[in-house]
Amino acid sequence: MKFRGLIAAAVILLVLAGVLYWSQHRKTPDDTAPNASTAPAILKVDLATVTSLVVKQKGTQPVTLARSGAQWQITAPGTFPADSGTVTGMLSRIAPLNSESVVEDHATNLAEFGLSDPAVEVDVTTKDNKTSRLLLGDDAPTGDGVYVYLAGDSRVFTASSSLKTSLNKSLGDLRDKRLLPVEANSVSSIDLIRKGEDIGFARIQSGWQIEKPKSYQADNFQIDDWLQQVTGAKWDGSVASDDAQKTFAHAEPLATVKLTGSFGDDTLEVRKDKEDYYAKSSSVAGTWKVDSTTATGLGQALGHSVDDFRNKQLFDFGYSDPDKIEYHSGPTNLVLTHTGNAWWSNGQKIDPLSVELLVTALRNLTATKFVDSGFTTPLIDLAVTPNGGKKVETVQIQKTGGGALAQREDDSSLYSLDAATINSLTNAIAGIKPADPPKKK
Repeated sequence: MKFRGLIAAAVILLVLAGVLYWSQHRKTPDDTAPNASTAPAILKVDLATVTSLVVKQKGTQPVTLARSGAQWQITAPGTFPADSGTVTGMLSRIAPLNSESVVEDHATNLAEFGLSDPAVEVDVTTKDNKTSRLLLGDDAPTGDGVYVYLAGDSRVFTASSSLKTSLNKSLGDLRDKRLLPVEANSVSSIDLIRKGEDIGFARIQSGWQIEKPKSYQADNFQIDDWLQQVTGAKWDGSVASDDAQKTFAHAEPLATVKLTGSFGDDTLEVRKDKEDYYAKSSSVAGTWKVDSTTATGLGQALGHSVDDFRNKQLFDFGYSDPDKIEYHSGPTNLVLTHTGNAWWSNGQKIDPLSVELLVTALRNLTATKFVDSGFTTPLIDLAVTPNGGKKVETVQIQKTGGGALAQREDDSSLYSLDAATINSLTNAIAGIKPADPPKKK
């Protein structure tokens, strides 16, 4: 037993000695490789000072871009709006641009790295008229890297191969492919013209107003979303404009959109051929197939009816509690006022939960559809004074066999309400009760 114990002790001693030797002689990451954060920088540039870029792909014409305020413009080989997001993405990759390693301190043969005739060259010019020429050559034989050279620097670096993907942009990649390249918030009026129908919108202080075919209250969210779909639609650069024109000529007319704003007037004509959409824009030369990633949204937007854009809610007081609610129906006459944190009626404090249920019911008075006739004898008169005492919203409601019809004082529209919606209102009115008396101490 003593002999076995000695053997076990010897084994443990050997293991501990090995661990001690390893801990004293192992190399830390700093001993074996340079820290990425201390890798030498290839290029340092302040994004805000960049005024122009020239992108040269091997075997193609250089593309020149110039900054105009917050936007970018392609100035050569033609004049086109640039995709500012793509340009900003390129700049963010090189401001600053750090290397992964230095492979040559004093390079004498750039051809060895594919840099004498580089795959990509990007020239960056700043406000001080200083231009930095960045060359990207062959992929490094080991690892995930690409050879990089900055003109005027004797060193050759490696950087992540994703750099080449980020900077290797063609004219098509750099062009703004939006069919209506305008900012949605700069649009002041819209016309959606279809066969036998013209829907018009105007931007007002509180959002949007439907002006054609009649004056209606608009659903601001629906119109803003619609406008984003239309101004976000892009053309497909993989289909030649001449080929798109041939299809457009015999395709079914879908709609024409006219936008007016600080930019002037822009028009987009859209046609459909089978499942594909083709478009001609006043602000983009040529005729184009609509890119598949935006075609579905554009097609759905152009198919909306005027009712899709109408505000279906009877009241607009939003999510803040109103200052005053008035309800009159037959013998029931209820006036609720909101003072401080309490609700009152005829000098009596009202249970806040019962009023909360009523306010929710008022917010939920939403049309299932709009109708043209049938409103004759209203049985309910409602008036809501929004928070802050702005314009009083007045509504009349007539019960029907399947629910109710309602009309706002400032709108000729007839809102059709379902039975559940109107029952929620009448139940909430019946549930209004005095507040519990304060508990005695």
